[in-house]
Amino acid sequence: MKFMKLGSKPDIFKTCHNVTTVAASELVSDICVEVDGHKFLLHKFPLLSKSEYLNKTLKKRETSLQNKAGVLNNDSEDEEDSLVILRLCEFPGSVESFEMCAKFCYGITFTLNASNVSAVRCAAEYLEMTETIEKSNLIFKLEVFFNSSILRGWKDSILCLQQSKSFIPWAEHLKLLSRCVDSISCKTAVDPSMVDWSFTYTRPKFPCFQPHPRHNIECSSSPPPPPPPPPLNGTAHSCSRHHHHQQHQPVPKDWWVEDICNLEIALYSRVMVAVKAKGAPWDQVGEALRVYAMWWLPGVSKEHSAIQAGDPSAPTSRMMRNHGPGLKSAESFVETSSSKQWALILESLVSLLPSEKGSCSCSFLLRLLKSATILNASQSSKLELAHRIGLQLEEASLQDLIILSIQSYTDINSLLYDVDLVQLVLEHYLSQELCQSAPAIYPMQSHDDHNTPSKLLHVAKLIDGYLVEIAKDPNLPLLKFVQIAEPIPDFARPVHDGLYLAIDTYLKEHPGMPKSDRKRICKLMDCKKLSMDACIHACQNDRLPLRVVVQVLFFEQIQSAMSGGLVDLPENVRALLPHSQKISLQESANGSMSSRGTVEDDDNNNSDATIDEDFKLHNLSGGDSVGNISQERGNLHTEPMKKAGLKTGFPLLRPKKLLSRLFPGLLAPDYSKKPMKLGSLPGKRTNPYSIP
Repeated sequence: MKFMKLGSKPDIFKTCHNVTTVAASELVSDICVEVDGHKFLLHKFPLLSKSEYLNKTLKKRETSLQNKAGVLNNDSEDEEDSLVILRLCEFPGSVESFEMCAKFCYGITFTLNASNVSAVRCAAEYLEMTETIEKSNLIFKLEVFFNSSILRGWKDSILCLQQSKSFIPWAEHLKLLSRCVDSISCKTAVDPSMVDWSFTYTRPKFPCFQPHPRHNIECSSSPPPPPPPPPLNGTAHSCSRHHHHQQHQPVPKDWWVEDICNLEIALYSRVMVAVKAKGAPWDQVGEALRVYAMWWLPGVSKEHSAIQAGDPSAPTSRMMRNHGPGLKSAESFVETSSSKQWALILESLVSLLPSEKGSCSCSFLLRLLKSATILNASQSSKLELAHRIGLQLEEASLQDLIILSIQSYTDINSLLYDVDLVQLVLEHYLSQELCQSAPAIYPMQSHDDHNTPSKLLHVAKLIDGYLVEIAKDPNLPLLKFVQIAEPIPDFARPVHDGLYLAIDTYLKEHPGMPKSDRKRICKLMDCKKLSMDACIHACQNDRLPLRVVVQVLFFEQIQSAMSGGLVDLPENVRALLPHSQKISLQESANGSMSSRGTVEDDDNNNSDATIDEDFKLHNLSGGDSVGNISQERGNLHTEPMKKAGLKTGFPLLRPKKLLSRLFPGLLAPDYSKKPMKLGSLPGKRTNPYSIP
């Protein structure tokens, strides 16, 4: 830290409580200056010789007294009237800054540094200690020290800017803030190879980084190394720096991020605006905002999360609902007086986010969104975060996507999760992803796994996992569940096992659901896209509607037939298969049959074809056509049945026999001749189990 000493006389000021006097002086004090309740008993002559303001004020006071002297008798004046009392109202800085100005008037030695130079500069401006009253006055010396030393130092500029927060109007008028901000922003744009000043870097991002000896990096684990001796001349300094740069690794590009985190949000925002104006890379700006949020906002860093009550890896533990430590800390966190200040910090950071995609990680943006929820930040900030998260939702993890609602900490009957925010994020993602990719990549008639981007498949899998988590909330209405599950395109879910698990979890947590709601939630699932294990589980699941179980059993039989090598399926059965399975069967019929493992994996492929309900029931009830499956099935080997998890020798059930077991007494005697139409709708017929 740079410093400058002014004056040559020893300190003769003596302070007792709130009174400062001049010790070892034979002269009686003739002026009392009061600053913020503190009294200075001084002498007029040294003060008036340096301060134009005191000169003007005392002249006005003497003129006022002379006007009153015509009425009063001058001989009646007491000896105490010789002491002039002067109160300085709205004095910038502090009592210490006025004391330094007074010491300068007396020629007493005092030290200026980055901590007090801005306060003394504002105090000298208030007292008008300019060149018009005396050459080389205090303002002149302060400006020389400020421009030649403070602004040239990295940490000195930051410290001076930080100390100016108490008298911002004066610092703004004197352009102290703007000069410090410009100095800091210019240094952040310097080539890292030219950085030869001290800076703080404690992040383990560069574990192999070895600092330059002149960098004097401050680490939390060990004290900073001693500063090197000053160079003898400019040439020696240049050679020394070049020598060390050959032996040590370069300075990280974001070396400046941690030092400016000491600034309050108003000053920090000004610095970041200037840094962005200097052309700083957007990834460095994003890293700076992340570090600042971790320093100032609770719950943003993974180490101390005041937002996630309980174990983040088990968000459904509901610890906050049992009046445990999580509830108490959450309530105190919401009700604290600092919450408004934290909300202001978060809103300012959101406004500073770079517009480039990927400038901040999706995990960090989601933690900001969680903080915005718990701090009750502005709706505009939440919408901006939701939009930015939607641009890179494929980078998110399930743990990051779990956002607890603020009401869940205090109301046991409220929703546990803030589903609306996740729905908003999902809408932003799908709107930009499908609009950009659908015309070029996704055909409107059919979709294949090879054409679907991996990030869209990952988002669909992520949403299915999120549905499993929120389905465990007994207060979650069905509409919220459907609004999260429906927007995912059908071709983004080649396998519906995750969606089936979410539906089964919701049915398990909501046992009193009416039949209509159970049918509605099961419409989200496509039975053709269930794996063999999921089909076996669904066949034994008594929580599913019976009509869904019928569909699962039917397609399980078809998959068993295909896994056993049966390729000569009737046309009406073939029409029910996914598009990829139809192609496989056609190739097999032409003599280019694929391996059985490939056929078994074909049930994971995609199809956007809509199945007519009456047509499907007609196929289910067409005894002769579908019955051929069981006849040919008896001639197959039993090994594929073992691989499929079915008992050997278990024949394929005819639909009539199958339905008679599920619906005893329901089928008419002439069922095999006349197809049964259950649930048929008038007008246009649609599939009740497919997403419209």
